[in-house]
Amino acid sequence: MKISQAGFCAGCRPYRRAALLPFQEADSIPSSEAPVRQCFRYITNRPGQFNYQEAIAANLPIGSGEVESAHRYVIQKRLKLPGAWWLKDNAQAMLNLRTARANNRWDYYWDALAA
Repeated sequence: MKISQAGFCAGCRPYRRAALLPFQEADSIPSSEAPVRQCFRYITNRPGQFNYQEAIAANLPIGSGEVESAHRYVIQKRLKLPGAWWLKDNAQAMLNLRTARANNRWDYYWDALAA
C-alpha cells in the first residue's frame, strides 16, 4: 500500500491543528522560546508524515521506542564490554561501523571510505 503524500493540514481533522492556536506564543517572542509555535511549524512542514491509519494498514512502525533504544544494541553492546576502554577516535570509528551495519549500509560505508 502506498502512503498518501497529502499534507498533514489537509488530512487531519481541523480541530487537531486548531487546538494549538490558542496556545501559540506572540510573534514578538523569539522562536527559541516559543515551543508551541515550533511544534505547529514542525507538523506543518512535514506533510504526509502523520497519517497513522495508513501507516498501520501498511504494517509500518509508528512508535519511536525501537529507535530510542537502539543505543543499547548498536552502541553499548560493543563499546561497553567488560574491561574495554576506548580512545575517542577509535570509539567514533567503531560507532560508524556499528551504525552502518545496523542500517544495512555496510557496503556503502566501505565504498565511501575507499573513494
